[in-house]
Amino acid sequence: MGKFRVFATCDIGEEALGRLSERGYDLEVYERVEPPPKELIIAKVKSGIDALITTLRDPIDEEVLQAGQGALKVVAQDAVGFDNIDRVAANRLRIPFTNTADVLTDATAEFAFFMLGCVSRKLYSSEQMVREKQWKTWHPYRPFLGDEVTGKTVAVIGTGRIGKAFMMKCSGFDMNILCFDPVFEDQQFTAKLRTLFDLKAREGLSRRRNIIKYVSFEEALREADYISLHVPLTDETKHMISDDQIALMKSTAYLINTSRGPVIDEAALYRALKAGMIAGAALDVFEKEPLPDDSPLRDPEISERLRLFHHFASGGRQTRLSPDPEIGMAGRCVQGLIDVLECHYGGDPKKMPFVVNKEAF
Repeated sequence: MGKFRVFATCDIGEEALGRLSERGYDLEVYERVEPPPKELIIAKVKSGIDALITTLRDPIDEEVLQAGQGALKVVAQDAVGFDNIDRVAANRLRIPFTNTADVLTDATAEFAFFMLGCVSRKLYSSEQMVREKQWKTWHPYRPFLGDEVTGKTVAVIGTGRIGKAFMMKCSGFDMNILCFDPVFEDQQFTAKLRTLFDLKAREGLSRRRNIIKYVSFEEALREADYISLHVPLTDETKHMISDDQIALMKSTAYLINTSRGPVIDEAALYRALKAGMIAGAALDVFEKEPLPDDSPLRDPEISERLRLFHHFASGGRQTRLSPDPEIGMAGRCVQGLIDVLECHYGGDPKKMPFVVNKEAF
């Protein structure tokens, strides 16, 4: 098998990385919390490493990949997204890269739903009032009220794995679901969920017979009380939520984003929240991360209507750290790397389940 050299741009978990050490790999891990400078990554790649473990914060562009030509055998991404990797360059240089799809589906979907509830029921505002000793008495509607989630209508923009898992969470709260996907409409899934809705109504487990259907993007925005985004970042989805789209939304609607920051035009969202055009928003991702100190989203005047999180949707203990490739991102990242280096699946990247750019082979 040989002694493979691996450089990890961050510590993705002791147990998962331990699998590499146990196999005799020469493993070096960048121990700081901040990402390594690009110059360091290039230097490590030029030194002849066999594999590179990366995260979304690492720019794996043509310069980095070119530095590894002839030696670098795989880039293993500890994330489902791979916007940071130059796919065209990787294909031309025939360097496979992997990701960690599937294992973070439920963690991300449930966090998106918790975000929805948090901003809608004003959980942060309530806790802040208690902690700052501003709570003086109980009153039927002062100082504020939240919006109930049960029975409302949610628009799910992007109905891939995470979008469908999110719909399952929403079904437990008897929500009507409007679906939009720019690529594929999973009518089989919606039919199954419709059967569940019918059963709940028939057996008296729900007070209403909920609906689920695919609609146009514009109808989804117009009719929903909540809009949750679950699309990948592409040229088509960048700023798919901007001034014109927000103008279609109800003034009582909430916007939730756990997909990619640039899907929302943050300047447009700021203007809408400032003017009270929508009820609120909750964001786990941003156009630039971490959120810049001078971002208008930090304006105290919109803080009651805007919840901000630190790209944390997949941040469950098992989801992030489990060494089991069927459970954890770390485990799947390491397994994808092992598959390539040890020539599993007959050494054919096209057959390796975690390789993304199969078309290059």
